[in-house]
Amino acid sequence: YDMIQVASQKVLSVVPQLIIPIKTALNTRNRTVIIKVLKVMQALVKCDENGQNLVGRSLVPYYRQILPILNIFIRKNDNLGDGIDYGQKKRGDLGEIIMDTLEQFELHGGDDAFINIKYLVPVYQSVIFN
Repeated sequence: YDMIQVASQKVLSVVPQLIIPIKTALNTRNRTVIIKVLKVMQALVKCDENGQNLVGRSLVPYYRQILPILNIFIRKNDNLGDGIDYGQKKRGDLGEIIMDTLEQFELHGGDDAFINIKYLVPVYQSVIFN
């Protein structure tokens, strides 16, 4: 988060170097690690201050390395029946965070983002085209 907040204009140049640590963290399959990585990736995609979505577009070629692990966990929603989820504000539901992240990837990833996401996560539904 520090780099995103302090020097968001320099994030674009280091995106290729971030892919391997992101992939490694996601492959731990640890729920808390995956949630933290997804929140950082959402902030990373939104960090363009001038609205050109360059960081989001630069991530599209790396979807093949990042998204397959998300496809495994996308249906990990907490089924509470008729209960109330009091932890909703903490955003701890893995399936929901994955969907939010994919939506941000689509919104900020340009024209090819949806096609690439749909190829790697077949159950994903577009937020733009629907």
